[in-house]
Amino acid sequence: MENFNSKANGKCEWFMPDAFYPVKDNGDYVSHEAVCVLNTGDEDAIIEITLYFENKEPRSGFTAVCPARRTNHIRMDKLKDINGDGVERGIPYAIYIKSNTPIICQYSRCDTTQSELSFMGLIAY
Repeated sequence: MENFNSKANGKCEWFMPDAFYPVKDNGDYVSHEAVCVLNTGDEDAIIEITLYFENKEPRSGFTAVCPARRTNHIRMDKLKDINGDGVERGIPYAIYIKSNTPIICQYSRCDTTQSELSFMGLIAY
């Protein structure tokens, strides 16, 4: 099996400028977003997350871990900061990810606000 443990596989900073956690859910399935992380390295990735907003100061204090050679789907609706506060619903925001080791990030959104569910996934910058 090929070893992908290389600094070329990922980077330590990622940006997702179009995040939004809807207020409304439709039925039993909850709208949510996720920052999907892939860590191909031999070191656990310690991830710091900062949220940016249109009309207020950024919020930091969110953290996650992606173990070495693993993935972690960081659900934004379950993420809490150091004070135990979650991501606010109904407010557009952007996500800044900083990791101690190179990782690869993808952003996805599942919108259940309508009976026809929608899903969006994209590679972060």
